[in-house]
Amino acid sequence: MVVIVFRSRLREGADLARLDSLGQRMAALAAAMPGFISYKDFQAEDGEALTLVEFDSLAALQGWRDHPEHQAAQQVARESMFATYDITVCSPLRAYRFAAGEGRTELDVGGPA
Repeated sequence: MVVIVFRSRLREGADLARLDSLGQRMAALAAAMPGFISYKDFQAEDGEALTLVEFDSLAALQGWRDHPEHQAAQQVARESMFATYDITVCSPLRAYRFAAGEGRTELDVGGPA
């Protein structure tokens, strides 16, 4: 599994309707990519946005990174929407899940035991 942490801040006066439309399209496009696992957006009170994306492999992530429509959207966002962004690509070492009534289980993420 590969986890992408995308942190961003918008430019003053960014077109929020265009950003929302572009974000929805990118989420749908990412979800259709081979190896896609999940996509979630979060907004902090201080204006920073966080997007978490999971793919099952680096090869799948590279397919997303290199998708022509995704690259075009990145260019538009750099030119007119984002003031800053940081991307961190991570491979989980361990993962656990808890569900009431089921308890805690360890998930297989391919990391060291």
